[in-house]
Amino acid sequence: MTAKNIHSLARIALGAGGIFLFGFVAPAMAQSCENDIGEFQKKRSAQMENIAKLQKKGDGKLDPVAACPMLRSLASAEQSMLAYMEKNQNWCNIPDEVLNNVKEGTGKTSGIAKQACGLAAQVKKQQQQQAAGAGAGAGGPGFNTPAHKLPAGPL
Repeated sequence: MTAKNIHSLARIALGAGGIFLFGFVAPAMAQSCENDIGEFQKKRSAQMENIAKLQKKGDGKLDPVAACPMLRSLASAEQSMLAYMEKNQNWCNIPDEVLNNVKEGTGKTSGIAKQACGLAAQVKKQQQQQAAGAGAGAGGPGFNTPAHKLPAGPL
């Protein structure tokens, strides 16, 4: 909160006869925003940790099937934080530059989640096709009857 904003709040509080209120408005406002954004950051950090663990298990690579729901959760957490920041930009005194950086980061995360989920869908489709092909037997669909044993001995 800048000195200009504090002075504006002081004039509003004093002009309304709220001398008592001034002592609580500015700190409460800053504290509320800080707490709210802190909660969004905690949720985001928890998702980032889960993704990092998954990446570590994959020797630096992410399995798209396992990463898709995690990345969607991360994107959702970032979208929620961005929505809060946009709605409360003036109240929380969030600079345009910070808001633009959050928008950009949220967009990148959403794009990565979309790519991972697209790959996950392709992988699942391939697995289903392979499973269907393996279940059809060597002769293809309709030919999965057990092989008959040829007669042994002289003909």
